[in-house]
Amino acid sequence: MNFKMVHNNFNVLDLEKSRKFYEEALGLKTERRKESADGSFILEFMGDGESGHQLELTWLRDRKEPYSLGDNEFHLAFRVDDFDAAYKKHKEMGVICYENEGMGIYFITDPDGYWLEIVPTR
Repeated sequence: MNFKMVHNNFNVLDLEKSRKFYEEALGLKTERRKESADGSFILEFMGDGESGHQLELTWLRDRKEPYSLGDNEFHLAFRVDDFDAAYKKHKEMGVICYENEGMGIYFITDPDGYWLEIVPTR
């Protein structure tokens, strides 16, 4: 048996706001979208165009309250070829939530509070 990672899911309150964030902050693009026949949910799969791994954004029509992320002890990591430019961009966007200079990494948060790790190409 051979398992291959395909996607991760984040549930979001405002699909348009989240899509724009991931496009601007990380350069992700929508690769696939599925809408339920009754309009109760939309799944939007975003990718980087290279790795094949996707981020599934799930919007639920009847969900109005923010999602509980608990201690938020999970995250997705993104490797970037120009770490300094990425840091500058994210600083200007006001989305950096934690920096670990000793490890040479930082984290940003999306509109729903999910953490995203930014690591340099080494």
